[in-house]
Amino acid sequence: MKRTHHCNELRPAHIGQTVTLAGWVHSRRDLGGLLFIDLRDREGRTQTVFDPSSLPKELVDAASKLHSESVITVTGPVRQRPNGTENAKIPTGPIEVMVESFTVLNYADVLPFPVDDPEIANKVNEELRLQYRYLDLRRPEMTRNLRVRSKVATATRVFMEEQGFLEVETPTLFKSTPEGAREFLVPNRREPGTFYALPQSPQQFKQILMCAGVERYFQLARCYRDEDLRADRQPEFTQVDIEMSFIDREDIYALIEGLLKRVWNIALNIDIPTPFKRISFEEALNRYGIDKPDTRFGMELVDFTEDFRASTFKVFSGTIANGGVVKAINAKGLACATQGQIETMTEYAKSFGAKGLAFIKVEKGEWKSPIVKFFSDAEKAALTQKLAIEEGDLILFAADQWLNACEILGKIRLYCADLLKAQGKLTIAPGQFNFLWVIEFPLLGFDREQNRWYSSHHPFTAPVADDIPLLKQDPKKVRGQHYDIVVNGVELGGGSIRIHQPDVQKTIFEEILKIPPDETQLRFGYMLEAFRYGAPPHGGIALGFDRLIAILCNTPSIRDVIAFPKTAKGVCMMTDSPAGVSARQLRDLHIEVKAAPKKD
Repeated sequence: MKRTHHCNELRPAHIGQTVTLAGWVHSRRDLGGLLFIDLRDREGRTQTVFDPSSLPKELVDAASKLHSESVITVTGPVRQRPNGTENAKIPTGPIEVMVESFTVLNYADVLPFPVDDPEIANKVNEELRLQYRYLDLRRPEMTRNLRVRSKVATATRVFMEEQGFLEVETPTLFKSTPEGAREFLVPNRREPGTFYALPQSPQQFKQILMCAGVERYFQLARCYRDEDLRADRQPEFTQVDIEMSFIDREDIYALIEGLLKRVWNIALNIDIPTPFKRISFEEALNRYGIDKPDTRFGMELVDFTEDFRASTFKVFSGTIANGGVVKAINAKGLACATQGQIETMTEYAKSFGAKGLAFIKVEKGEWKSPIVKFFSDAEKAALTQKLAIEEGDLILFAADQWLNACEILGKIRLYCADLLKAQGKLTIAPGQFNFLWVIEFPLLGFDREQNRWYSSHHPFTAPVADDIPLLKQDPKKVRGQHYDIVVNGVELGGGSIRIHQPDVQKTIFEEILKIPPDETQLRFGYMLEAFRYGAPPHGGIALGFDRLIAILCNTPSIRDVIAFPKTAKGVCMMTDSPAGVSARQLRDLHIEVKAAPKKD
């Protein structure tokens, strides 16, 4: 039964050799008395031929009972396929194996969905695919994704070791740190009423490692967040976690650019140019309406605040008088947008608090919109000149406070791009990857409901040195040394230079974030203590590993690059978890469940 070759190995040079292959029945065809079975393993597939005239009857009968995905071994000579029957779509297409003997290792039942037809399999309900994940993973597309993931993990480790990093595992049983996303809690049996928390990231441990003199740390870290899920979210995920001492932002940029250059070369054989472009948070919002912009296409936001400051259109001039702005985009060629599509865009605007969406359709030489009658000739000329308006264009406006106006048009810009791509009016070259760094984020945001400042990134991010005096005078103007790496509109990761001075960190905790001193000591006392014994300047970054692999595999969902993912409800369909536990387990943990689990 021991195979001599895998199913993607045989070539014309092997013709005449007797080989043994093992794998799964990928497909089965009975043609003119000959039985053709494509045998597949992890590496690929090979056509095998069963000739009833040269095989014992019991073997012929056994072969006739084979379903797809039955497991067999075959032995026989390699021969060239007859002229005209070669399969140019697979590497083993010029040859086939003439079966002299075979063994059925396991018969397969009728499958819940086909594995051999990618078009049909891709249309299968995702929950069914996840329920039978072991079948889903047999599909060549899924095997390729796992292979890419493995190659990139290895490449990452090799690169980081070359750069002098140590791979250090940090604990996955931590303490609760309520700032940020909701946590998964683990009850402590030995001390009832106390809990561990699964870490959202190794942030505090990796900073302690810098205090410990490790200097260069990384790991492929497992992290956990109990949050609502989307295509790019899972309750447990992997990140490439990095921290370095005695560095500044430029060192981080150079390191990550080198790592991604290596990864793209190994995974896709693409040489991405470095260094990456850099834009500030403010520029990203002003031009693209989002802090993770897709720069593969234009349709940039244009500011018309000064042009409409004295406008007779009170919606615009009134917003400006109240400190707001007027911005617009030109979705070129989208004047054909349907009423339903316009309503979708309007709902996007309303989701940010806007009352509606102003727009102009340019059709048959006319500007069609109820707001045009309020515009002066100078205002029309400014629109025409700044937006390069032509026949067939759709002009969309946002009049609001700066951040809201940017985010409204940023959301609509991406929706319009999808519409234009579907209509063939916007083409993005396959394999185009636009990388950039988004930098100079505001260090703090203000929560009006709680009337307090909060960290835009996390409370360990260092302010730009020149802005430290502004911490107490004008916190909203303080920039953080935070940076995000973005590709094609996807945030691959983010990080920052950290605060390493205990007095500055204490000021952030207690005077800016208003965390009471006793709570600061309870939650972060050990960090402040460590900083007192010689903490070096340090900084780091974390890259979303699952998201990175999804981009490399050109799939929109990270579930396609994780072996056993959860559904959008956080459920493993294959193992039916999470599940209830016994009364004895609850008793041992001193836990009483008051809400009965819901039944489907």
